Amino acid sequence: MRKRNNNSSFISLFIMMAILGGGLYIYFSSTFERNKPVITLSDNNGYWNLKKPLHLKLEDDSGIKSYKVLMKNSEGDTTLVYEELLVAQKLVDLNIKPPRGSYALKDKEIQIIVQAQDVSKWNFFKGNIAVESYKLVIDKKRPQLSIVSNSYKISRGGSALVIFKVSDDNLEDLYIESNHGKHFKAEPFYKEGYYIALLAWPVQDNGFKATVVAKDSAGNVAKAYVPLYLKMKQYRVSKIKLSDKFLKGKIADLAEEFEETQGVDNSLEQFKIINEDVRAKNEALIHKFTSVVPDEMISTFKMKKMYPLKNGQVVARFGDHRKYYYDGQFISEAYHLGLDLASHAMAPIKSTNGGKVVFADYNGLYGNMPIISHGLGLYTIYGHCSSLDIAAGDEVAPREKIANTGKTGYAMGDHLHFGVLVQGIEVRPQEWMDKKWIKLNIDDIIKKAKKIINAK
Repeated sequence: MRKRNNNSSFISLFIMMAILGGGLYIYFSSTFERNKPVITLSDNNGYWNLKKPLHLKLEDDSGIKSYKVLMKNSEGDTTLVYEELLVAQKLVDLNIKPPRGSYALKDKEIQIIVQAQDVSKWNFFKGNIAVESYKLVIDKKRPQLSIVSNSYKISRGGSALVIFKVSDDNLEDLYIESNHGKHFKAEPFYKEGYYIALLAWPVQDNGFKATVVAKDSAGNVAKAYVPLYLKMKQYRVSKIKLSDKFLKGKIADLAEEFEETQGVDNSLEQFKIINEDVRAKNEALIHKFTSVVPDEMISTFKMKKMYPLKNGQVVARFGDHRKYYYDGQFISEAYHLGLDLASHAMAPIKSTNGGKVVFADYNGLYGNMPIISHGLGLYTIYGHCSSLDIAAGDEVAPREKIANTGKTGYAMGDHLHFGVLVQGIEVRPQEWMDKKWIKLNIDDIIKKAKKIINAK
């Protein structure tokens, strides 16, 4: 009898262990995975233009077995896609096109219902089922976009102004794109729906084209070409021979200053690093501070001709393409992206136009260098100063003294490196030093635009 009881207890224990083992297997086995598929609808922002496909992503650890996408509107339900997969997939990427004839829909809002089932044996071998519903606003209309007024022409290395109108209830993005990929930011102008922007044609580029681009939340895009006459201005190419005196003097002194040249003894290598790597670092700082454009609405933009140095003589021009050689071998190159002016030693520098100081410190090759913002993405820089009278955050009044000329940084003699930038791009200072150019390309354009706006 005792033996029979022992056998019975052993069998009971075995059954219990088998049940427990089976339960643990089901609990931990990937075959009985319990997580529902993850459904993601991306790049739609809650809108659909019924042209661009909806991008759906279905994900599941055990694999997607089947999926269905429905569209519900006032006319009923429409199956956009249904598929049972022969081989389960852990990731399914779908581009759901609208059904034929849907562009004629009158509904302002529809519902997209997505159902996905995985191959898990959970839920009595039925698997996990996920259902997601998305309400989408239907917007089939492109933004309305038109050019109001713009400069007649733009020169290589120069600037231009454009004013335009945009209207869209769901406007999401707005910019002016150049043919070289630069995006210029526009600032609200005068009345709601109008925008203004300065454009710049980089001196290094041989061509220029500007297109206003407006995008709404549904992905509708409108474009308007800015009709600018292009003036292909030519700039000097200078072939400069490097002397041992220069390399062992100025370059050796600069090499002690920069971390990029520490441990480099070869004079030509020092020069190449300073002219390329250090210069790129210094220009990156300038571009960072001068790429900011305000967001607030402006009604006017008045600039007086810029004249920072009284009786200043031009000693180096903007756009000079400098190529450096040693013993007949090409070593390096750079563009001179400012106007060098010289007067007497430590001459006073004044900012003709008021503005805000966004940077005032030492900047490598540029030495002591303040940057002043004049609004609308227009900035001026003043390099090689011996001393600064201003600090970052200061508001500068017109004709206020800001610094003294000097030879800090990469300068062979006392002078001012005067630079003008539009949204991070160096432009010809001579244009902004010309009263007639400012009138024709800035003042008259704004005056004309206001007249057109007020007439509507």
